[in-house]
Amino acid sequence: MTEYTIEFVGTGETITCTDKETILSRCLEEGIAQEYSCRVGMCLACSAEIVEGEVTQPAARGFTEEEAENYALTCMARPQSDLKLDRGKYPPSIEGDLEAGGASDGAVADD
Repeated sequence: MTEYTIEFVGTGETITCTDKETILSRCLEEGIAQEYSCRVGMCLACSAEIVEGEVTQPAARGFTEEEAENYALTCMARPQSDLKLDRGKYPPSIEGDLEAGGASDGAVADD
């Protein structure tokens, strides 16, 4: 079991995390306010841009292969090196959805 240092860009927060635990689980244990929702790699709420380093995240179903190279779903990602992550950053495909108001416009469907 190898331990790595994870630095969160712009926050001054740093944690250590083994290659056997998820980044989100360590954030929660350390009291770091990492956003999350589903915890199964689908909702993308816990997304972070990988500034430096590598992760493994085989169950990160919410990303394309290309996105998974540049972004981490902290609920699934396990470090493979020391990391610098920029939390709250989403892949361009998601950013476009967010700027357009997301998938939901807030309207309630009639049954």
